[in-house]
Parts: sequence; C-alpha cells; structure tokens
Amino acid sequence: MSDATPRLSLSGISKTYPSVVANAAIDLAVMPGEIHALLGENGAGKSTLMKIVYGVIQPDAGEIRWEGERVAIATPADARRLGIGMVFQHFSLFETLTVAENVAIGLDERASPRALAPRIIDVSHRYGLDVDPARPVYALSVGERQRVEIVRALLGEPRLLILDEPTAVLTPQATEALFAVLRQLAGEGVSILYISHKLDEIRALAVRATVLRGGRVVAAVDPRLETPATLARHMIGRELPPPVARAPHAFGRVRLAAKGLTLDPESPHGTRLESISFELRAGEILGIAGVSGNGQAELLAAIAGERPVPSPAMILLDGKPVGALDAGTRRARGLAYVPERRLGHATVPEMSLAENTLLTAHRRGLVRNGLVRRGAARQLAAETVKAFDVRAGGVLAPAESLSGGNLQKFVVGREVGLAPQVLVVAQPTWGVDVGATAFIRAELVRLRDAGAAVLVVSEDLDELLELSDRIAVLYQGRLTPTADASTHSAESIGLLMGGARDAA
Repeated sequence: MSDATPRLSLSGISKTYPSVVANAAIDLAVMPGEIHALLGENGAGKSTLMKIVYGVIQPDAGEIRWEGERVAIATPADARRLGIGMVFQHFSLFETLTVAENVAIGLDERASPRALAPRIIDVSHRYGLDVDPARPVYALSVGERQRVEIVRALLGEPRLLILDEPTAVLTPQATEALFAVLRQLAGEGVSILYISHKLDEIRALAVRATVLRGGRVVAAVDPRLETPATLARHMIGRELPPPVARAPHAFGRVRLAAKGLTLDPESPHGTRLESISFELRAGEILGIAGVSGNGQAELLAAIAGERPVPSPAMILLDGKPVGALDAGTRRARGLAYVPERRLGHATVPEMSLAENTLLTAHRRGLVRNGLVRRGAARQLAAETVKAFDVRAGGVLAPAESLSGGNLQKFVVGREVGLAPQVLVVAQPTWGVDVGATAFIRAELVRLRDAGAAVLVVSEDLDELLELSDRIAVLYQGRLTPTADASTHSAESIGLLMGGARDAA
C-alpha cells in the first residue's frame, strides 16, 4: 500500500431505518497515520457510520475499501482481523464478568484472563487509564467502564482505532496524556477516527474533520484552520447559542445538605464515603468534580434514596432528615434525579418514551384512581420531545432506539419538567452535541434562577466552571471544602481530582 492509498475509504454508504435515514451516500477517506475527526449533532449518523465500519450493522448501499481493496465487514471479528479497533460510547461489557474476562472475550487471540491481567495493568498504567483486572464490571462506574473499553481496544494493536467520546470522563491532565498516546500512535502509522463534541479537542488533535448533518456529509475541513464557532456552525447549521449567563443573586435557604455522610460501599470494590458534608441552597448550582470511581456512585445513590444511610440525619432535605426515606418519598418531597447511566437506570431500554415518562412524572396527573392515562403520558412525552428537540421516531419509539445525546436530552427534559425544588444531575451533557449542551446548561441555569437548588456531578471541568456557583472535588470518598467557582481553574480542579489536596 502506498502512502497515497487511504487506509479506509467509504463510498456512497447509506443506511435507512423505518423512521429515519441514518446515513445518505456518505464518502469518507482516512489516510495512514491520520487523526481524522467525525463531527455532527446527536442523531447526525456518526455512530451508525462507525458501526458499519466496525461490522456491527450492514449498509444498505455503498462500498468499503481497506488499504485499496474492497472488503465486506460482516462482523466485528472481521473488522478486528483487518486491524480495526473501536471504543463505543455505549459500552459492550458483560456485567457479571471481570475486567480481564471482558478483555479476553473482546480479543481474538486465545489468552486466559489471568495471563492478560499483567498486560491490562501495563497498558492501563501507560495510558493513565487505571483499571483493576479482577474487578467485576457491575461494580464499575460509567467512567471506569469506558477505561476498560479503551484498554481492550489498545490491546488489539489496531491499525485503525475508532474512538467515540473518549475523553468524557478524563481530567485535563489525563486527556493530554491520552492525546500524547494518540499522536504517538499516529506517528507510527496508526489511523485514528475520533468522534467528540469537544471542539477545542478536535482543533488540537485532528488534521482533518468530516462533518455530518442529517445523515449527510456537509463539510470536510482542516479543524486547525477553524474556530469553535465555525465548526459548530457546520455541525448545527446555525450560530452557536451564547455561553450561559448566570446572573448574580442572593441564595435562599439550605434545601439539600449532607452532614458527616459516611457509607460503606455495596461492593467490595466500591468506594467508602468518609464524613462528607455540604450545603446546597435555593437558587444555587453546586458542582462536584471527580474522576469516576472516587465515590460518585455511592454519593448519588445516598442522596437520591437508592441506598439507605447509617443515620437519617446524614441527608437533610429542607432541614428534615430523609436518610431513611426511599427514592419515591424523596421525589414526592421535591427532589428530582438524573443518573449518569441513561439506559437501564434513567430509562428502561425496551419501553417507549411515553412509558418512560411515567417512571418519574406519574405524579403530574398521569395516573388517576390507579389507572394510567396513556394519552396524557404520550402528550407529556411529546411536550418534552418538542421542548428539548429530541430526535426520535415519535413518543412510542423505545428508549434504546435513540442516540445517547438525544436520550440524555429526553431524560433531562423529563426531570426539569417536574419543576423540582432540588435537582440532582450526574454528567448532564456527556456525549451531547454543542447545540444541545448549550440548551441543557441553559435549562439548569434557568432552574437555578427560578429558585431551585441544583447539584451537578460531572467530570467535564469546563461545564462545572460554566455552571457552578460553588465547586467541590470528590477524591477517594472524601469531599474537599466547597469554594467559589471563580477561585478555580480547570487545571486546579484537575489536580484536585488527581489527589493534590493543595492544588486550589
């Protein structure tokens, strides 16, 4: 293969589903050693196209060439044999198996989990993506699961590596470390297809970018010559909304508080919470930063009522102890919750959007005399879909049929629509495009300005700095004292996330 021959070439790739055209006659070429970005709104067809390249689904039309030769990629195993590795935004891990067992299944070579464990440790340390080969996947946070996917792909020594939102759960320091690895891989001739909604990352990393909108290629640019605004304009077809403005105002009374919250993990591989204390006031957004696996899952479960705590007074809602109350009772008292895992936690994958609306919004007149008012549920779901611009095949479409970003818009819209007094939200814009990100953040600020108390747990430091009035960092189950967001930078928060207690 000459240097002028693309490693991967797509010609006229099309894929249509009953309710949507996912890809329409897409052409794309990736050269050896090239870092090529793929941009687009949620639902633009990026994930479908990458699944076609990786053999997960088959195109209706078009041609795929690998190093100049026409190929048919019928399965992911075919893709891996060619030298294609992929890290999905939605993970493909078996919950009941360990990290090493999942890696062993994902590799085509015959190797026992025990034999793979040292290699997993070596690769994870080298890339700053530490994972324990012995841990079961069900005990891992979303961020830790993504690390497993990245390590598994790198162990396959791919010649084309596809990464879908790989830095969503990394600190700035870890992101730079990953970029260094990707640049080194590219220098060695590995091609990289990089999907991200972080436009500054694209401009810093990629040498070419293909932009999709509505399933079609609308631009092919050198991102180094673009600005975030021009890239966003290519993606969404209009000007990007201005940054969220938080008008200064006086905060109200304490709506949510933790007092010396100490909690053992449910899993032996979880994180123990140690004497966590904070106060969240009406009209305030409190941001909590931290790398996944440092106690976020345990903290959120305790606050939402999904786990009991040792003493009811460890969690206070409007000054009253609620630590012994279940999630439903806390919701009835004005608390709403957006968990980080969209499918299987925030929504039931097989249920329609209308049915998923009922899960938390049934108190809004959707159930009368013990009977579900299905028409009202469909209407409320339709209002959420319209208000939050959710791209879906109607309110009867199952949750699992939506792209990750569109499902997130639906979940956030469902909870915001409850007009909660306290909203707890985890990773509000993970995997969400720039336009939807601006909209979701604006809605959170609107809630705050209306007097709600908002707790945001996120690993996106730019997001926390944009949204938060005050910020704290969770590290190994301990929470730093809250501080005014203006006293922090992304770098100082990133250091605190890595354990440097004096970084501020």
